[in-house]
Amino acid sequence: MQSSIHATAVIGRGALLGEGVIVGPYSVIEDDVEIGEGTEIAPHVHIASGARIGRNCRIHSGAVLATAPQDLKFAGEKTALYIGDRTVIRECVTLNRGTKASGKTVVGSDCLIMAYVHAGHDCVIGNHVIIANSVQFGGHCEVGDYAVIGGLTGVHQFVRIGRFSMVGGIARASLDVPPFVMAGGHETFRYEGLNAIGLKRRGFTPEKITLIKSAYRIIFQSGLLLTNALEKVQSELPQEAEIVEILDFFASGSHGRKFLRPFTL
Repeated sequence: MQSSIHATAVIGRGALLGEGVIVGPYSVIEDDVEIGEGTEIAPHVHIASGARIGRNCRIHSGAVLATAPQDLKFAGEKTALYIGDRTVIRECVTLNRGTKASGKTVVGSDCLIMAYVHAGHDCVIGNHVIIANSVQFGGHCEVGDYAVIGGLTGVHQFVRIGRFSMVGGIARASLDVPPFVMAGGHETFRYEGLNAIGLKRRGFTPEKITLIKSAYRIIFQSGLLLTNALEKVQSELPQEAEIVEILDFFASGSHGRKFLRPFTL
């Protein structure tokens, strides 16, 4: 596997490029950058110090990665941006590195980050995540594996989006999104049911989907206070992995305790 670096590209002396890395015209890769084997960097990409990029990624023109956080408390501390293997980053995506709060921003493996997405400092995005065009994340957001986020959505800082969930386009995601559900809405961010089609596509059995649906019926449609609803889920439903994940999600967050809005299952 032979590397190819265009004559007009600027590569810092301290940058470490793996075997077979391709760097297109006029791209800039600063010192203290590591890029795994087989990754392709298109023309006019800027990768700043602190970037750690995995193998066989595809980074398209205009992307700007690992630049300083847009955070007034950032004082120049050394932090990082980590990107996993086989992730595709489309045109004009901006991913800032972390602050001293966590030291890093993380994007997992096998993700598709479409054009004009911005992820602020200290975000953690899981594996197999699809983020459509022009989604904007504030700092400290978390996105679970296999989540899908529709285009033009704004995600408020510190919001968590659970695994296998789906957020509709042009949404104002100001509250936590539990695992396995759909959410959306601009004027009022709301929960819109189980992500049943997505779960089926990912191999969830009808029995698993029914169990998850039962949990959310109790949480959102029983009329119980959240604490009492969670206790009912724990006492009445089999404590399989998906139920434990739902309970842990509600127990571990603060934004999620404000979102009780009914939706149809």
